[in-house]
Amino acid sequence: MTYQDDHIQPGPQGSSVYHQLLDEIRAGTLMPGDRLREIELSERLSVSRTPVREAIRQLEADGLVTHVPRQGATVRSLDYAEVMELYEMRAVLEGTAARLAARAASDVELDELDVLNERLAEAGTGPDAARINRVFHATLLDAAKNRFLARSMQSLHKALLILGPSQLLNSARAEEAVAEHRCIMAALKARDEDGAESEMRAHIRAAQRMRIRALQERDRGIDHG
Repeated sequence: MTYQDDHIQPGPQGSSVYHQLLDEIRAGTLMPGDRLREIELSERLSVSRTPVREAIRQLEADGLVTHVPRQGATVRSLDYAEVMELYEMRAVLEGTAARLAARAASDVELDELDVLNERLAEAGTGPDAARINRVFHATLLDAAKNRFLARSMQSLHKALLILGPSQLLNSARAEEAVAEHRCIMAALKARDEDGAESEMRAHIRAAQRMRIRALQERDRGIDHG
């Protein structure tokens, strides 16, 4: 039970296109405001327009794509208030997951979280680090053993995809995330429910601050390259 995937596509090709477009949104290949033209996508992905149409409809149902007048299907953009609200809900849900995991996680699950965080430390930055980080958070959510919480997190996770690439592309943030995970792990191993929730909320707030800073720099046209 994880919150990473939602296999509800009506057909295999539609499902494949859907997950490919999800990956492109996550990676920042498809950015907020980008148009999703059926003909262009069907040519680029070497499929007919039907599975592309199915995928776009599912992305609309997920809240990742909207119809803009005179433009058609477009990747949604989030305003500042929506970004703040998303992270506030993420802190609530993942904080609750950490609290429940402190009570319900098995020793095997805690060991696996340790292994994942060490792999994250070794990965440094880049797509592999982002993937390991997602698995870490999904594994912790599984350890909470609450299906209703997992479903709520699944919906929130998809909305977060609109924000684009992981902040773990930043080496300083990647190191901070590993250290924050270790603090969460210490509380989980101590079966400290209050501590686990507090450490997770602090971890999400740190990510929120970094995200806001990145959005502000983007809007001001600041280039650190």
